[in-house]
Amino acid sequence: MARVDLSRKRLTREEVGIMVERQAGRRIVFTNGCFDLLHIGHVRYLEAARQKGDLLIVAVNCDAAVRSLKGEGRPVLPLDERLRIVAALCAVDYVVPFDEPTPAELLREIRPAVLVKGGDYTIGQVVGREIVQEHGGEVCVIPATEGISTTQTVQRMRSETGA
Repeated sequence: MARVDLSRKRLTREEVGIMVERQAGRRIVFTNGCFDLLHIGHVRYLEAARQKGDLLIVAVNCDAAVRSLKGEGRPVLPLDERLRIVAALCAVDYVVPFDEPTPAELLREIRPAVLVKGGDYTIGQVVGREIVQEHGGEVCVIPATEGISTTQTVQRMRSETGA
């Protein structure tokens, strides 16, 4: 089996625009999230997202953003590790870190054909939907895998260890 050079899948903010230009004519799918302690729900979600287009770009929240969203003690894994793990999935074509409160600037730059979010969101709750819809893009919500979440896993681990 051929090895994938994961460093080629990781983009800096400066490289995003160049990559998008090279992908002209392809249906780009975009999603974002914390992806702390990757689990089967994440894998299923990213596989479903990838099926919506020709390539999948995943923006991963920086550590400070995860902490503000999820609380102290999070993320469990630092950004570099989360980026590498997400990039290792065959469904993911590119990963890019972001440290803004929302992915709005990335959405403006990438102009994806499809914006995907997972979980219990409604389309009206998806941050950045207006940006994508302005240029004729589609917004999709993929239901979460029932009973599986990083927060639940971390809570279970802490209760089992007494931490």
